[in-house]
Amino acid sequence: MSSYDKSLTGKPTAAAETASVPGPQLSRVLGKGSIIGIVVGTMIGSGIFIVPATVAAEVKAPLIMLAVWIVGGLLSVFGALSLAELAAAYSETGGIYVYLREAYGPLAGFLFGWTLFLVIDSGSIAALSVAFASKYLPHFFQVTPVVQKAVAILFILILMGINYLGVKRGAFFQNLLTTLKFAALLGVSVVVFLFARGDWANFVTPPASGTGGDIVGKFGLALVAALWAYKGFESCTYNSGETRNPSRTLPVGIIAGCGLVTLLYLMANAAYLFAVPAGEMARSSRIAADAMNVAVGPLGASIVSFIILFSIMGAANGHILTGPRVYYAMAKDGLFFRKMASVHPKYKTPHVSILVVGSWSILLSLSGTFEQLLRYVVFGHWIFMGLAVSAVIVMRKKRPDLPRPYKALGYPVTPGLFVLAALFVTVNALIGTFWNSFAGLAIIALGIPAYLYWNRKRSRGK
Repeated sequence: MSSYDKSLTGKPTAAAETASVPGPQLSRVLGKGSIIGIVVGTMIGSGIFIVPATVAAEVKAPLIMLAVWIVGGLLSVFGALSLAELAAAYSETGGIYVYLREAYGPLAGFLFGWTLFLVIDSGSIAALSVAFASKYLPHFFQVTPVVQKAVAILFILILMGINYLGVKRGAFFQNLLTTLKFAALLGVSVVVFLFARGDWANFVTPPASGTGGDIVGKFGLALVAALWAYKGFESCTYNSGETRNPSRTLPVGIIAGCGLVTLLYLMANAAYLFAVPAGEMARSSRIAADAMNVAVGPLGASIVSFIILFSIMGAANGHILTGPRVYYAMAKDGLFFRKMASVHPKYKTPHVSILVVGSWSILLSLSGTFEQLLRYVVFGHWIFMGLAVSAVIVMRKKRPDLPRPYKALGYPVTPGLFVLAALFVTVNALIGTFWNSFAGLAIIALGIPAYLYWNRKRSRGK
């Protein structure tokens, strides 16, 4: 039982008593392979196929471009090392929601879950479903706008159904898609190196000295884009309550998954550079397809589009497999719709939570407003990530007696560097896209009256 589940007298709160009532419970069935699959599968979406061109446009010099991806990968690993300590200490379902609740109080945890539900998770699922139906499926089939909307809805419904029927089914599907897309992206890199008539001079042309002034500022802008491509390693913590031996499994899964993605991203970017000069890469909207076109001709675009379909589906499945566990945890604490704490008696999944987030994602996909909403909360996401990683430092001070089966490697340097990176991204967004950032803060702030409502309702139930 967490410290939050007790009153000042040491007695369980109403929320804790409700949570302990006999009934269907989530099952601990996920092992290291499944956690790695969640991390890798959620991180690798469409970013590695799009962001390299953005990075190249900002820094221009290929060596600096690769440095951006290395730094982004290292910072992500630092974040993973830090979250692994908290994941090992707290085996409750909910992950970052739990860490924020324990470090800063229930309001901080609620606002994270509120924003995750309202936009971050549901908006990501909506965006991925629409990208699948309208951007990449038409490469193989001619589909009308109406059919595209139907495919986007069907896409979400299928993933909802798979995850509704059991966390093992959802994890198996995730592992399958992750294996396919990881192997495919690795294969693309190998094929480019073997068959493209590339040029090793692309790695040093133009030189870093010839890219103009303000290289620090440009590096920072490129790093913001790269860090977005690395996003997702935190999602596996939401499934802590369904993980076998979480104090060992979660640290291994988070760190190994993040490390694998970092190596794959570096290899993919090196392959792109080998086939396509940095200047051309900066102007490309489909860099992976362009690199494959150099290697195997027009067939390359079809191969890449096929891989992206797997990649998008795996990323969306990762969100549906993990996110509903946060809302389930909030509901168990009495801070969300009570029914969302329900566990299916047969399938042992938070089935109501899955249905609600899936339905909201469908509505967002039909509304067409999700892309703007996602732009709003990029700012908020990094606020929460910075707070989550800094919770490692806070809890070392607040709860020195807390059992820590795993301690963050390189503490306090590793969490400190990640927090500084999150602060940099946040300030950069605030300066560069002030109104989007302001709107993001407004969405988060809407959670305050919602929190007061549920907190008052919970207090009345004690």
